[in-house]
Amino acid sequence: MSDAHRTTGLPQEWIRKKRDGGTLTPEEIASFVRGVVTGEVSKAQIAAFSMAVYFQDLSVEERVGLTLAVRDSGKVLSWDGWNLHGPVLDKHSTGGVGDTVSLMLAPMLAACGAHVPMIAGRGLAHTGGTIDKLEAIPGYQTGVPIERFQRVVEQEGFAIVRQTDDLAPADRIMYATRDVTATVEHLGLITTSIVSKKLAAGLQHLVLDVKCGNGAVMQDVAKAKSLAQSMVDVGKGAGMPTRAVLTDMSVPLAWSAGNALEVQEAVAYLRDEGARHPRLHEVVMALGAELLRMGGLAATDEEARARLEAVRDSGAALERMGRSIAAMGGDARVVDRPHEVLAQAPVVRAFQAPREGVLAGYDVREVGMAVVALGGGRTRPDAAIDPSVGLSRLPLVGTAFAEGEDMMLIHAASEDAWNGACMRLERALRWEEQDAPPPEAPRVIRGTLG
Repeated sequence: MSDAHRTTGLPQEWIRKKRDGGTLTPEEIASFVRGVVTGEVSKAQIAAFSMAVYFQDLSVEERVGLTLAVRDSGKVLSWDGWNLHGPVLDKHSTGGVGDTVSLMLAPMLAACGAHVPMIAGRGLAHTGGTIDKLEAIPGYQTGVPIERFQRVVEQEGFAIVRQTDDLAPADRIMYATRDVTATVEHLGLITTSIVSKKLAAGLQHLVLDVKCGNGAVMQDVAKAKSLAQSMVDVGKGAGMPTRAVLTDMSVPLAWSAGNALEVQEAVAYLRDEGARHPRLHEVVMALGAELLRMGGLAATDEEARARLEAVRDSGAALERMGRSIAAMGGDARVVDRPHEVLAQAPVVRAFQAPREGVLAGYDVREVGMAVVALGGGRTRPDAAIDPSVGLSRLPLVGTAFAEGEDMMLIHAASEDAWNGACMRLERALRWEEQDAPPPEAPRVIRGTLG
């Protein structure tokens, strides 16, 4: 008997089919996802389905079907009828430490003529979240009505908000069950979770920043590449041109890690103040160039990079940043006087080198957990965040230090928290002797797909 004849309209039959290695039809997947949202599919059945998928996997076609069904479980933004003058673009990062790219790239793309409706997330484990960074700006509203979000994208070129209850609600329900059933790590389910929300934003083009290294969710390069390929295949299969850039996260991506501190660094980058972090700058340029070429706003990589540099150097991107922040209720003075607007930690003191030598590398996850322990991240979903705490002046790999020399600044809420961060940082640093061959950090761009 064929699968089609064996399968009925009951969730347990679809679960059995996938458990036994069968291939689900788009109609079966869509029915299951509809049941997730209506409650006809129980949490136990979501768990069983997730575990069946974890062991039997999903074909590309099934991943596309699941992603489209999750997208269609809620409101899907349409840009028809809005007065847009350029392509609708976005990027997504799998997360890291010091990854403040969105805060700089979105206004740069907008200043180049694109429209960027970015639906971003909060911090996860040791990685920072764009929404937490924006909420460090007094007044900024990350949860606004969809019409207001779209109006800001229309008028200012970009806006960044958190996922609302009516965008891909099935993803939120399914993720909550996956989180407690050890099925979060499945590539197909990760793909569906990420790509469905980008499709719900009505994007025309998407570039993914998929990170690898000891500070990434997917530490292994091969696994990161597999995730990137899965998301590219599903994005394209769902009708959204998608590319991916593999980037290294075995070194912090910026001079700082912490919510207000990263906002401050993003502003400094757009104001062209101080030295721009070379790795951060390269990721901004690589992702931005891909998007401008995909959206038809530049013909070559060289032209795209020149346009991005031009809007940064002219102040056009900074102006866009300030206007979008104001439109989202935030204090736009942050683009002129961030020190006056952003919260400042009461204890700011240098962490000193525990030995003489050359900084050879980082345990980036431990660096991120130092920020979490300071209060800059969450140890449980409902925990409050202190936006003022974190690390700044993080040194580049290859920098030589004398014992007791200042290495970086710790921004803490108390002396005890400062001391705790020091102990974590001592464990996070890798050293070479002064006379050893100079170490080099892995190249930041590890390849592209799509």
